[in-house]
Amino acid sequence: MQQSIDSLLQQLRENAALPFEQARAMPKAVYTHPEFLEQEQTHIFKQEWICVGRQDAAKNPGDYFSCEIAGEPILVIRDKEQQLRAFSNVCLHRLSTLKQGSGNCARVVCPYHGWAYNLTGKLVGAPQMQHSPGFNKQDYQLPEVRLEIWQGWVYLTLNNDAEPMTDKLSTLSDKINRYGMEHYTQTFCETHVWDTNWKILAENFMESYHLPVLHSGTVGPHSKLEDMDCPPGEPAYNYHWLRKEASLAIGNAHPDNTALEGDWRYTTALIAIYPGHLITLTPGYFWYLSLQPLAVDKVQILYGGGLSPEFIDDPEGIKAIEQLKILLDEVNVEDRQGVEAVFKGAHSALAEPGHLCWLERPNYDFANYLSQRINGK
Repeated sequence: MQQSIDSLLQQLRENAALPFEQARAMPKAVYTHPEFLEQEQTHIFKQEWICVGRQDAAKNPGDYFSCEIAGEPILVIRDKEQQLRAFSNVCLHRLSTLKQGSGNCARVVCPYHGWAYNLTGKLVGAPQMQHSPGFNKQDYQLPEVRLEIWQGWVYLTLNNDAEPMTDKLSTLSDKINRYGMEHYTQTFCETHVWDTNWKILAENFMESYHLPVLHSGTVGPHSKLEDMDCPPGEPAYNYHWLRKEASLAIGNAHPDNTALEGDWRYTTALIAIYPGHLITLTPGYFWYLSLQPLAVDKVQILYGGGLSPEFIDDPEGIKAIEQLKILLDEVNVEDRQGVEAVFKGAHSALAEPGHLCWLERPNYDFANYLSQRINGK
């Protein structure tokens, strides 16, 4: 018999209320209960700011890309005044989606009946509609979706009352401004779907405890857990630091980088911005995941990476990011095996969640965030 949603929420609330030293991993049903996902969509994904990529994915007027938030189709497009905007990606005539993927256009033309919208979302063309007396082009404007840019990332929200993203992440900006992440250039971006719950993948990215074991064939041997710093998180995010001499040159500051000094030239920040924007930020490159649940057992992953300005300008930089991409793809294969195995284990009637390690402080903070949002506190 499936646990009731009220019982599950109470269990999550009680676990989150424990001090970190006594806390356990989240209850199994938070990963498997369909009603819990409905609560997440209602209280989190339809309310929070969601990262949909980098602003340099649409650099020029008419550049666009499509995305979805909680099942809502959205079009992100740069207008003629170089402003990046977001609109409903649904035609106001017979409800066809307007654009798929990414590209460039002078007008957004519906593939169903040819209704056309300009780059500010106004209807500018409607074939044969001049014969409909009640029709007026001026009445049609694609609904606009709130969009903010933070550190070069494009964030959207369906919640008109959401706190501005720049205010929400002001303390994180203070911690990482020295990297100049807003000036990094994206060099690859892909979309994948894995067969696991989105929170299992989010938690996997947040903690480095698993690195020596799960990633023994890739980055594990270079991961020194004793060199990690896992401070308590903040309401909108958690983070931890890793200081190391990187195996690839782009993991450390470029010789031309004059902004970073001392240990900061060798320090990596691992950042989780709730609900599912996960960033590894190094002095030379970043890579990231942005997660959205498709079902209890499926997560859509926006996966990308890029280089700091100094490495972008270095002829060897792109070669290095190609090497890094090969490594990250191998790391993702290991992660996928791990998080899909955890999802299978979450269905076990015999298993119970265990105590958290000191390196899993970010997971404790994430569980508190979920409990507060889902329980409405």
